[in-house]
Amino acid sequence: MERLQKVMAAAGIASRRKCEEIIEAGRVKINGMVVTEPGSKVDPSQDIIEVDGQIIEKERPVYLLLNKPEGVITSVTDPQRRKTVIDLLGTMKERVYPVGRLDYDTSGLLLLTNDGAFANHITHPSHELDKVYEAEVKGHISEQTLERLRVGVELEDGITSPAQAAFIRFNRQRGTSVIHLTIHEGRNRQVRRMCDRVDHPVVTLRRIQLGFLTLQGVSPGQFRHLTPEEVGRLLSM
Repeated sequence: MERLQKVMAAAGIASRRKCEEIIEAGRVKINGMVVTEPGSKVDPSQDIIEVDGQIIEKERPVYLLLNKPEGVITSVTDPQRRKTVIDLLGTMKERVYPVGRLDYDTSGLLLLTNDGAFANHITHPSHELDKVYEAEVKGHISEQTLERLRVGVELEDGITSPAQAAFIRFNRQRGTSVIHLTIHEGRNRQVRRMCDRVDHPVVTLRRIQLGFLTLQGVSPGQFRHLTPEEVGRLLSM
C-alpha cells in the first residue's frame, strides 16, 4: 500500500505537494468514491484511481543524462520565466525532475528522472558518488595550492572532505589555469567557494563526470537516456 499523493506523482500528475492540493479539492476518486485525505493508502495494482475523471497509470521510469549549458535553471519551473532544464527536453511525455543541481552559471552533466528511489540513492551523502569538475580559475595555480584543495579547505559551513585536484594547463593569454577537481560532497556552490578560499576565483565551471558517467557524445543542450546497465551500475555503487 502506498500514499495516494505518491502514486499520483509517480503517474506524472504533478509534484507531491500539488497532488495533495488536488486531493483536498475533491478531484480524486478511488474505486468510484471521492477521497479528500492526502494520506489515504492505495494499492496501485488493484485500486482504480481517477483524477478529474481520468484513470491514471504509473509512468515508465525515465533516466536521462543532460549536458546543461550555462544560463539554464536547474528547476522544473521558474517564476522569472528563465529557461529551465525541462525546456531542453522538448515534448517528453513523462514528468521528470533534476537529480541534484547545477548552478545557473555552471554547465555540464546533470541527471533527470521520475524515479524517486533512484534520485535519493544518487544524492544520498553516504554513497559518496564522485563528481568531477573542470574549472578555469584566475591566475597560475601552484602545486601547493592544489594540495590545499586535496587536503580540505575551511568554508563557512565547515572544512571540505579530501578531494582530488589536478592541474591541466595554463592559458598565458587569459591568465587562467584549468584544473580538474573531484569531490563527493554536495554543498551549495562548493567548488566555487573552495577556489575562492585559495584565492583563485572560478571563471568558468563545468561538471564533466558523475561516477563513471561522462559527457561523451552529448553536446551542450542535448541529452540521452541512460541504459538499463548504467542505471543498475549506479544503484549498485
